[in-house]
Amino acid sequence: MKEFCVSFDLEHSEFNTALRLVAGAFCSLAEKDVDAAEDFKVCITESALILKNSGFKRLCAKFSVQDGVKAVLSGEGGTPCEADNELSLALIGALVEKCGIERRDGVICGVTLEL
Repeated sequence: MKEFCVSFDLEHSEFNTALRLVAGAFCSLAEKDVDAAEDFKVCITESALILKNSGFKRLCAKFSVQDGVKAVLSGEGGTPCEADNELSLALIGALVEKCGIERRDGVICGVTLEL
């Protein structure tokens, strides 16, 4: 199994580009087609946005490939709070095979995506 972890401050949105590149690289390792990879990258971006909207300061993302691609994104620090993430959640639900949402005290604190 191949894994890669990255953590960064959510206030620096330029890191989202690097996050999308990592997601694309793992899709390539798993031999996913271009359309599936693009959908996965959109979900990665939306997941980061959800965590930022939920008041987290940092994002920790762990990517792995084994029988498909898996990304586990979690929020760290900040002042977690409930946020309106319905559109992002609907988009993610429509674009990936499996999506897990972790909540703590009603606040989304983690997203797991599988393709």
